[in-house]
Amino acid sequence: MKTPNKIVIIGASTGGPKQIENIIKSLHKLYNITIIVAQHMAVDFIPSFIKRLQEHSINPVALASNNGVIEAGNIYLCLGVTSIKKHGYELTFSVEPSKDNRYNPDINSIFKSLAPYAKEIKILGVILTGIGDDGVEGCKELSLMGALTITQDCASSIVDGMPCRARKEVPDIEVADIAGIRDKIIEFCN
Repeated sequence: MKTPNKIVIIGASTGGPKQIENIIKSLHKLYNITIIVAQHMAVDFIPSFIKRLQEHSINPVALASNNGVIEAGNIYLCLGVTSIKKHGYELTFSVEPSKDNRYNPDINSIFKSLAPYAKEIKILGVILTGIGDDGVEGCKELSLMGALTITQDCASSIVDGMPCRARKEVPDIEVADIAGIRDKIIEFCN
């Protein structure tokens, strides 16, 4: 078991599943990197989404589990209110039901929980297509702590709510089309 020294965190909503699938299937074997995906989705659909991603990925894809240790080389999907905590040298997930939150999963909670570790772990925060503003506050915190951040441009977003807010509110955020974001993630993973 190896703790990652790089983490890519992706937040998406409406229009995100196909774009995430295209990113995941373009990745090479991950070694010191972990990918964490927070895609707004009904709980019942998450297992089939994981299965579909695994069919297109050479890297293991799993659901983040409460107290589960985050291992390099894996891709995790969030559920409910997922956050990350540090125990010694290990990073673990904390997962709670999202009964009081508007979204499943809550993108802001996972992004914000990573911000304190941005000085010791290289982090790339990604905001993809989606309605609303979930993830924007967390992405802003990541950026202010020194993490790299990128969001989708208006033209390649299925819905430009989350990316538009990120472009306006996150300091130093890069903007690219989905192909540029995919390339940035691949470059970050090398």
